[in-house]
Amino acid sequence: MDTIDIGLWVTAGLLVLVVTGMRVAFAAGLAGLVGLVWIFWAKFGYDPDRFGKALTVAVKTAGQVPHSKVAAHTLSLIPTFILIGYLAYYAGLTRALFEAAKRWVAWVPGGLAVSTVFATAGFAAVSGASVATSAVFARIAIPEMLKVGYNKQFAAGVVAAGGTLASLIPPSAILVIYAIIVEQDVGKLLLAGFIPGAFSAVIYGLLIVGIAVFFKNVGPPVKGFTWKQRFASLPGAFPIVAVILIIICFVYNPFGERAWGTPTEGGAIGAFIVFCFALFHGMRWTELKSALLETAKLTAMIFSIIWGVLIYVRFLGFADLPGAFSDWITSLEMSPMLILICILLAYAVLGMFMDAIGMLLLTLPVVYPAVMALNGGEAVSAAESTFGMSGPMCAIWFGILVVKMAEFCLITPPIGLNCFVVAGVRPDLSVQDVFKGVTPFFIADGVTIALLVAFPGIVLYLPSLAG
Repeated sequence: MDTIDIGLWVTAGLLVLVVTGMRVAFAAGLAGLVGLVWIFWAKFGYDPDRFGKALTVAVKTAGQVPHSKVAAHTLSLIPTFILIGYLAYYAGLTRALFEAAKRWVAWVPGGLAVSTVFATAGFAAVSGASVATSAVFARIAIPEMLKVGYNKQFAAGVVAAGGTLASLIPPSAILVIYAIIVEQDVGKLLLAGFIPGAFSAVIYGLLIVGIAVFFKNVGPPVKGFTWKQRFASLPGAFPIVAVILIIICFVYNPFGERAWGTPTEGGAIGAFIVFCFALFHGMRWTELKSALLETAKLTAMIFSIIWGVLIYVRFLGFADLPGAFSDWITSLEMSPMLILICILLAYAVLGMFMDAIGMLLLTLPVVYPAVMALNGGEAVSAAESTFGMSGPMCAIWFGILVVKMAEFCLITPPIGLNCFVVAGVRPDLSVQDVFKGVTPFFIADGVTIALLVAFPGIVLYLPSLAG
């Protein structure tokens, strides 16, 4: 049995472990270790006396992964971005943001739901966690919508779908993880997420208005706010605007000079600003402790997944499965664009059974080289490429598409994590209610993904400015 066959058997075993309920971190780590032992033992001719040697080499190989990978400076972005989100919640920024959005746009049909989407987009700009965004706005926005007569399923669906925007709008933990796996520039990937994220929010808003116009009892408009009340709501949103500007300037200086620092430094300063604002608004020790503990828990969960999956990735390298998959993809008698669409559809199906981070970590080591090969390789120029963009730009474009698919998977049954979070926060809602409420947003996500595929400039405009 050659290494490719071993890779396929171990990957099949990994999928069985995940489907049967084992955590992705443990399943990937176990599969990677077993695969390494198998490959090394195969090199020794399956000699029973040398199994111990194969096990020792495999354990040492796998044991080098956690420290060598997690010690990377880039990963320090993740806890700072998560901390910003939790501090913003305890500082009251989420409620202030929702109040500002409500006063400015609630007068349109479905306006309170549109306000919720725009507020979640704003909160996403200071929080890298979709689950946290959904949990926060399930407490804030759903009671407001129910109070004015919104359909409860629709209200729940708006919050669950709006929470997915945190996956795309920087600071995004998933974008950072993608950049690390494919070894691309984190700053450019974060820049690339801004316009598609705002674009997704606008598509959601248009869908909501359309639904509210055709179904009068779904989302009535809320009127009565004066211009004075509207302008009075803006100062509460200023800290979020400040954090967004700081992150942009630390990733790409719009004034034309060198960037002010690294994305990690921008995230740290952003967390400090939100922390100061939270103290100014009376945050107590118990709330600060909760923010730090929640940040530590979520960071530990993400890092554990990274550890386990990177052991599996190390095994894939020895098995040469990514190279074999790339050769197979490029040999298909199909249009490269059709193959790309099939890959995105496969992500939609896979996301029904796996969480977003685990899904990306497990698939990217194999799928990413294949997509780059379709375009002509890592070093291809735009003129010689298949998709009309250079290798680095193709990596950014594909990253945004994949993360958008990860957003989509956060609301698809049966795993749709955001739907379970909203139902958990609101005892009056069942998971079935939330899944029914998010159904129209599948159309919006499909339209958004189709436009991002058809018009790559939406994704690549800001990264192209950074050079």
